[in-house]
Amino acid sequence: MSYQDLAKQIIQNIGGEDNVISLVHCATRLRFKLKDTSIANTAAIEKLDGVVSVVQSGGQYQVVIGNTVSDVFKAISEISSINQNEPNPVDKKKEKFLDRAIDLVSSIFTPILPALIGGGMIKGLLMIAVNFGLNAESGAYMILNAAADSVFYFLPILLAYTSAKKFGANLYLAAVVGGALLYPSLIQAFTDGTSVDFFGIPVILARYTSSVLPIIFAVYFLSKVEKLCNKYIHPVVKNVLTPLLCLIIVVPSTYLLIGPVATYLSNAIGSGYEFMYSLSPIVCGVILGAVWQVLVVFGLHWGIVPIGYNNLALYGRNTINGMVGPSNFAQAGSAFGVFLRAKDVKIKQLALSASVTAIFSITEPAIYGINLKYKKPFYFALVAGGIAGGITGAAGSAALAAGPVGILSIPVFMGQGFGAFILAIIVAFFSAAIMTFFFGYNPKNEETNENEEILVSPLNGEVIDLEAVPDKVFSTGELGKGLAIIPSDGKLVAPVDGEIMVAFPTGHAIGMQTNNGTEILMHIGLETVELNGKYFDVKVKVGQKVSKGDTLVLFDREKILDEKYNIVTPILITNPKQEISLSTQAKVLIGDKLITIKK
Repeated sequence: MSYQDLAKQIIQNIGGEDNVISLVHCATRLRFKLKDTSIANTAAIEKLDGVVSVVQSGGQYQVVIGNTVSDVFKAISEISSINQNEPNPVDKKKEKFLDRAIDLVSSIFTPILPALIGGGMIKGLLMIAVNFGLNAESGAYMILNAAADSVFYFLPILLAYTSAKKFGANLYLAAVVGGALLYPSLIQAFTDGTSVDFFGIPVILARYTSSVLPIIFAVYFLSKVEKLCNKYIHPVVKNVLTPLLCLIIVVPSTYLLIGPVATYLSNAIGSGYEFMYSLSPIVCGVILGAVWQVLVVFGLHWGIVPIGYNNLALYGRNTINGMVGPSNFAQAGSAFGVFLRAKDVKIKQLALSASVTAIFSITEPAIYGINLKYKKPFYFALVAGGIAGGITGAAGSAALAAGPVGILSIPVFMGQGFGAFILAIIVAFFSAAIMTFFFGYNPKNEETNENEEILVSPLNGEVIDLEAVPDKVFSTGELGKGLAIIPSDGKLVAPVDGEIMVAFPTGHAIGMQTNNGTEILMHIGLETVELNGKYFDVKVKVGQKVSKGDTLVLFDREKILDEKYNIVTPILITNPKQEISLSTQAKVLIGDKLITIKK
């Protein structure tokens, strides 16, 4: 599918242009803000060729694309009016505070990621070049270093632009405010300790190069001043007086009040993080390393990313990236473990591609395409990320430049804890791969044909033919086709992804419909309805979405047998319109392939 076709399909299935409030993109995701997420056809979008997954988090409808997200974003911009007009209004009162906060941070920072990534990569390459003999005083070094440093040095101007788009301020007035904070003579005054006043009011000089919070607060204030001017100034002179009043009010206010307050807040945030980090870098590393990819899945990592940028501005080091960076390699390792273990060619290709992509810092294909799909690989990656985070936390590893963590950005971590960082990457990748290979993936569960739907065994036990069930309702096939299992323990799980349609309070039977419309009935024992729920513990309810392997019912097998009930459990397809084939295994374990349905 071409980018244009994919863009058309996405727009159509999110409810059309009129349902879009705003759209930004990061390194891998289209981040929509929709008026009504309920009308978006998520299932249809996830099936599109070129879409990895859909995530709804932080008030955003996130379509995960991967490395080509900028091409799809460009195609959407070309064929639609999304982002070309004023953003559609949204009722802020209905939005959760956390969703608003995450949306605010991601909207301001995601557009400048390419610049931060580019600058960080150049910084890393220069570190390697110096170690191989490049003179740090040469013209080549100075020019390339200017490209790397300017991104962070002039960060307030970049943030001024993105903040203005978010707050609805004039983009160019915002850029001027950012430039005023970086004006050379005032920076020199700060460096020299020269006192400065504004008509007798003393100015608390602070270094605003590379700063984050002051310009964001300043542009927010600018947006309010600009709206007041546009509202009350006569149209005849509005185009002249509005920019004049905005600059003459906002720039002095920023130097006198907004800037110092925001700087103190930045310092407080930095000091607070440093205090918690110093209490136990190891514990901090284990926790952040383990949960980071979970935060990424839900988009909540944007609540922490600015702290890392703030630390980089304050101290020149970002220990957060040092602790969470190896988790990218853990996700790569789990995907690689699936590649080594899988037998299906398509799964192997997808797993290997996702693993390589994650090594280069883009983890979404590995997370959504492989690890979350099979669950255990994702969990093992979290464990490996926690171990690796503890190693880098103990060593004080830190990034010296901004940007995501991948194999090409490793030089950015040169300095304190660099050796430990390399060790952590190795541990993260190989421990996740090994755990996944031995315990995280069963090739027996592979769905080797796109025209087939696979139901795995929901029970451990002995398989018998349906005809052998001592109940004519089941044995004659009146209720449907299938087989039966004599359970060896008391746990019934979902044999496939789907929705619970029937969940008897007595717990003796569960009915569900798969995502493809197949209806399944699992009847625990014969005549066990007479127990009236005794010895059964139902874990689901009607309408609940379940994933393959989720626990549906726990039951006391021994006590049911003691009550003289037959425990044989028929597993039936109650709408067998398609051809089905049954397992020939005499005994099965939960997760073994049980029934194959031709779509």
